[in-house]
Amino acid sequence: MRTLPFALLAVMVASTAACRQGNVKPSIPTAAPVDVARFMGDWYVIAHIPSFPERNAYAAVESYARLPDGRIQTTFRFRKGALDGPEKTMHPVGTVTPDTGGAVWGMQFVWPIQAEYVIAYVDADYQQTIVGRSKRDYVWMMARTPTITEADYQTRLRQIEAMGYDITKIRRVPH
Repeated sequence: MRTLPFALLAVMVASTAACRQGNVKPSIPTAAPVDVARFMGDWYVIAHIPSFPERNAYAAVESYARLPDGRIQTTFRFRKGALDGPEKTMHPVGTVTPDTGGAVWGMQFVWPIQAEYVIAYVDADYQQTIVGRSKRDYVWMMARTPTITEADYQTRLRQIEAMGYDITKIRRVPH
């Protein structure tokens, strides 16, 4: 029985290494090229198909800052359950996957695993973005402001649907 968990860990490490080396291309469209320096800063989560920790998130903001070694320090903060709920934070570190035009990152919450993080869309002014995953299990519609127009929201929603997501799972994040 001890070999099964070790074998599973070995496969996970190997697949993580392959993603890091750019050997695995995402099956979701990318916004490449992405100017990673322009992408840094605060992004408000407008809507998402949430991961478990963020399913009751309010006032969610993802902040990115370049570290001296080129990795990306990420701070994800939100209020749990209500706008005045307790603040929660997560601090994953992102690594831009080589040869992806800055659009594919590995987001590490727990060593040694890096979750796929694909910048599938960013507008020309770097004011709105869609981040997704090839599995189509999670997606984040984000903007530099806590709200966007209804027309922009519907346009981004159609883009997400065109990427193969079930938009009935989309949750608007109150701000």
